[in-house]
Amino acid sequence: MANDQSKKMVKVIFEALDEHKGRDISILDIGEVSVIADYFVIATADNVRQVEALTDAVEEKMFKAGFDLRKKEGVAESGWILMDFNDVIVHIFDKEQRLFYDLERIWSDGKKVVDIAEL
Repeated sequence: MANDQSKKMVKVIFEALDEHKGRDISILDIGEVSVIADYFVIATADNVRQVEALTDAVEEKMFKAGFDLRKKEGVAESGWILMDFNDVIVHIFDKEQRLFYDLERIWSDGKKVVDIAEL
């Protein structure tokens, strides 16, 4: 079961992505099916510059909210950046990489959060 802190983290991440025009933002509650995290937050960027801008926005907003980035992998040019905030993992993809990796299908045992207000 997700804790209040991870729910707050998801809300902060969602805000950052939404404010910077991240598209198709998807939140998967994977806490019941995995020990690696409570949530995945997945977003699509229109181009390499936006992948970088979304990554920077999430990192900055999370830092201001008091949450530390544990690890970041990937580079904008690859079309995929993963940001690990312990209980919440953020995936920022370009369109092509998002279709290729299709994390929503791979993690379909997780529960899709339809309304951020439900957290």
